[in-house]
Amino acid sequence: MSRYRPPQPPSSRYITPEGADRLREELDALWRVERPQVTRAVAEAAAQGDRSENAEYTYGKRRLREIDRRVRHLRKRLEVLVVVSQPPADPERVYFGAWVTLEVEEDGRDTRYRIVGPDEIDREPGYISMDSPLGRALLGRRLDEQVSVQLPGGLRRFVIVEIEYATAPPR
Repeated sequence: MSRYRPPQPPSSRYITPEGADRLREELDALWRVERPQVTRAVAEAAAQGDRSENAEYTYGKRRLREIDRRVRHLRKRLEVLVVVSQPPADPERVYFGAWVTLEVEEDGRDTRYRIVGPDEIDREPGYISMDSPLGRALLGRRLDEQVSVQLPGGLRRFVIVEIEYATAPPR
């Protein structure tokens, strides 16, 4: 069995100003706070003698590699990201950054999502990536349009009930 994994398709480069700020804060915390603390702990563990049997040293070095890997990723990603801070010219359509209220046709329930970049989807509940099947299906659609999306649970139909552009979750 080989370790080869096919390359992932490139993700979108768009991000909201709030998402970019969060990534910068994470980078700053890793580089200025956590990495120096772990470095000091590793130095103290190394001073205790035999490193081959020193678990603090081994796990500290492993944590340093994880921090460095995340710092490299964040720096590279922040270089290529495009911060979208202006609402679109046509606020009647769904574009990046929109809060979209959808009515599920099967049961009439309303669900609310914000279309964001792939770097932000784990930050807040209700955020979906513009690269997800639902996100791709919604982009460019208008109010009261029906959207059909093939999801893992089967084909789902939605109606766009509301489109809003705001930084904080409305309501």
